[in-house]
Amino acid sequence: MTRVLGAACLVLGALVPGARVPGAAAQSTSDELKQKFAHRAEEIAARVDGVMGFAIVDLTSGERFTHLDREIFPTASTIKLAIVYELFKQVEEGSVRLDETMALDRAKAVGGTGVLADLGTPTLSIRDYAMLMVRLSDNTATNVLIDRLGMERIAKRMQGLGLTATRLRRHMMDTAAARRGDENVSTPDELARLLQTIGKMPDAVALLKKSKESRLRLGLPPGIETADKPGELEGVRVDAGIVFAKNRPYLLCVMTTFLKDEHEGERAIEDLSRTAYDYFSRLGAGGAVGRLLKP
Repeated sequence: MTRVLGAACLVLGALVPGARVPGAAAQSTSDELKQKFAHRAEEIAARVDGVMGFAIVDLTSGERFTHLDREIFPTASTIKLAIVYELFKQVEEGSVRLDETMALDRAKAVGGTGVLADLGTPTLSIRDYAMLMVRLSDNTATNVLIDRLGMERIAKRMQGLGLTATRLRRHMMDTAAARRGDENVSTPDELARLLQTIGKMPDAVALLKKSKESRLRLGLPPGIETADKPGELEGVRVDAGIVFAKNRPYLLCVMTTFLKDEHEGERAIEDLSRTAYDYFSRLGAGGAVGRLLKP
């Protein structure tokens, strides 16, 4: 009987203009919401006076929203995601211990963000260096970790993941290397893929969830957990992270370059983060046909 009714509904849909089969209304309304979100995301990218690429991934359905996601951008400090991944892989393999201590070599102290350059020669654990790298984007701590883990090993690991455009090619604040063209680079697509892999590493996720200033987080309501790493250079603003929206977690990777106004790039990342959360939080709360049930 069920099959007969189903067949009758299909015939009705074919013969009667505007008739819908069961489930079609839910599909239609969710598609409309999806199209509006995709359009708004494109609008945000289009109004930036510079270049903006993004990859947004629904971790429930696997659906992707992208713009210039395969193009290469400077990563700025977001390249530190590759270092976080390598660190926890080497911990897993037993070649590094998080409680291992190292005295700071002042030759590795550099300026930019962070505090270590002003602290003399402290002895810190690998865990402490990693915490400073993620929470304060400390460039000196980052350089210590690059040397301890090995730049070539980090590169080989990225290659092994198929992330051929993600390249750590210089230490932090090495402007001479940057002028030679040895910039640290990736694509929105590859940062998203790297984050999907990091998402399977609870300790790495816990580290990236630590509080920090980021435009991605500014676009979210208070209390929404996020595991992200922002970055900035002259004319460049980047942020990439996992957003743990209730019932609908997602990845948001935004890269900008050639910015005429860096504050505009920051606002665009914040706007895209807010727009993405608005979309995914409604999917998480709306059930099959969009009724937004309160907790």
